[in-house]
Amino acid sequence: MIEPAVSLQSVTKTYGSFTAVDDFSLQVERGIIFALLGPNGAGKTTLIKILTTLMRPSSGDAFIEGHSVLTHGKQVRRLIGVVPQENNLDRYLTARENLVFHARMHGLSPQHYNPRIDRLLDLIGLANRQSDFPDTFSGGMQRRLVVARALVHDPQVLFLDEPTTGLDPQSRRVLWDHIQTLRSRMTIFLTTHYMDEADTFCDRIMIMDHGKALVDGTASALKDALSQAHIYEVEFRNHSDRYEEILRSLPFVESLERSGNAFRLVLTGEESLKPLMDSLGSSDVRKICLQEPTLEDVFLELTGRTIRE
Repeated sequence: MIEPAVSLQSVTKTYGSFTAVDDFSLQVERGIIFALLGPNGAGKTTLIKILTTLMRPSSGDAFIEGHSVLTHGKQVRRLIGVVPQENNLDRYLTARENLVFHARMHGLSPQHYNPRIDRLLDLIGLANRQSDFPDTFSGGMQRRLVVARALVHDPQVLFLDEPTTGLDPQSRRVLWDHIQTLRSRMTIFLTTHYMDEADTFCDRIMIMDHGKALVDGTASALKDALSQAHIYEVEFRNHSDRYEEILRSLPFVESLERSGNAFRLVLTGEESLKPLMDSLGSSDVRKICLQEPTLEDVFLELTGRTIRE
């Protein structure tokens, strides 16, 4: 049996009476881009901290390439690269010095790290800015430098904790183009709140909440599982307030969202479409269409639609 790149075995993390991660198990195979999704407070960051040896679980164990985070933390840290949520670059070191410092912390010699740093700076488009300080960089440039720093020692597993938060669309695209070039060389484990990123780029997705895994699979498989939800969009020409009252009174309408004159509703089944049209009539209906579920629909269906603290 091939050893997984990342393994969590019955991991629990408690803080007093609060359980952040609850008997969580996971196996991530080598060479894939894996996304762990969940609302704020779901337990994602706690799991990342456990896997990167920044936090010890209350019970259970986690393994990176077969090495326990509890008993072989030093070996684990040699094998992983970490891109945290914040751009925690050393502002008093130049771009190149940030990478050199990280390489030396990992025990690399100049003959090993200098050519590698040259390639990374060229790859992320900062070769001509390597003598500048991070404070002079845009957010996207800083984020690319943080990723390069995590790659200096050529890790086997790369952890990305919300890597594109706060970036403009161009910077997000450049960063993802770079991340995709890495998939043949290492396993990538990421968290993100951008459903389109997970849908487009990730080989496997797990959604968690309240410290537990809810679903696990490819983006297409997760969306297919929700395709039986019968999601429709209805748009009216006039009298939308009156039609909203009608829609909310119908027993076969499971959920309803409004945006102007358009409504997104989930029916109990396709047999409900005819009684829906009978209740609405046709004079004010501009359009009605079946919607294919998105990954965001799956996420909200599983974790709820209310804002989390």
